[in-house]
Amino acid sequence: QVQLVEFGGGLVQAGGSLRVSCAASGSIFRVNTMGWYRRTPGKQRELVATVTSGGSTNYADSVKGRFTISRDNAKNTVYLQMNSLKPEDTAVYYCNLQQVYINYWGQGTQVTVSS
Repeated sequence: QVQLVEFGGGLVQAGGSLRVSCAASGSIFRVNTMGWYRRTPGKQRELVATVTSGGSTNYADSVKGRFTISRDNAKNTVYLQMNSLKPEDTAVYYCNLQQVYINYWGQGTQVTVSS
């Protein structure tokens, strides 16, 4: 089994920055993809950014140039640095780990951007 625990999140003004992190524990394979997804009320969960264990990254168009995803493989931790935040970034952010075609999810952390 895999457990994901998220840290960070909170309330920030538009234009501000915030960092969320997620630590994975349990049966972690060396090859995996970690990432962040988000969901707002009434909408489906959407991709924010992912990073493979090899360091390849993928971003949603809406966050490119503003968000940076990174990871520390030794700590099985993934980070999401969010800059130039907009009110439309307000959502619950979920950490994800995918390995061997199985998805694991964190409990979610609220990010609120005030205008």
